[in-house]
Amino acid sequence: MTATRGDELVVIEMKRQLNLQLLIQGAQRQRISDSVYLAIPRPDKAGPKGHRRGIRLLVRRLELGLIHVALGPVPSVQVILHPLPYQRQRNSGARRAVLREIANRSGDYTPGGSTRVPILTAYREQCLRVACGLDLFGPLSPAELRSLGTGPKTLSILSSNFYEWFERVERGVYAVKETGRGALTEYPDLVKQLKDELREAARKDPNLPFGNENQRTA
Repeated sequence: MTATRGDELVVIEMKRQLNLQLLIQGAQRQRISDSVYLAIPRPDKAGPKGHRRGIRLLVRRLELGLIHVALGPVPSVQVILHPLPYQRQRNSGARRAVLREIANRSGDYTPGGSTRVPILTAYREQCLRVACGLDLFGPLSPAELRSLGTGPKTLSILSSNFYEWFERVERGVYAVKETGRGALTEYPDLVKQLKDELREAARKDPNLPFGNENQRTA
């Protein structure tokens, strides 16, 4: 559908649903007009709200308009978006969070498409490092673990015990529970790397009171 508004040409592409083909056609019509609308039947409001927001964001990014048409006894038309120039706004806080998460991961140990293994976040990796230290050397204090390189968040990881992997065996001394040892089996490559790093840290300082690793199950 085409129309004029003063000297302006208005183009409306109409389809039964908003799909890739409709977006392509709308972009092609922008060659002849800056005022291009996509018209579709009004979607069911019971659908996923996040999906509807994503569709609107995509249409806005393409600088297209969006019209919802109610098909019924009393037809109605609602203009959802007008085709206006899009100014992208960056979320600096989210960007810093992503960069921080990447920096705190030693690698990508979550296979694509996996559903049974929990996603390995930076925090989970830090918890695994603490669990590896306790699995190798037995019950330790947070200070002893930090001396091995488990990081400044060691105390908060043990005290909050978010994954319920740890238990306090005496004042200021913690051990890894069977649930924690079970979690170590989910990431064998990473756990091997972490344990090698912990062994190397302990080897460099023989005065550290970590007991005899050879008497424990690695």
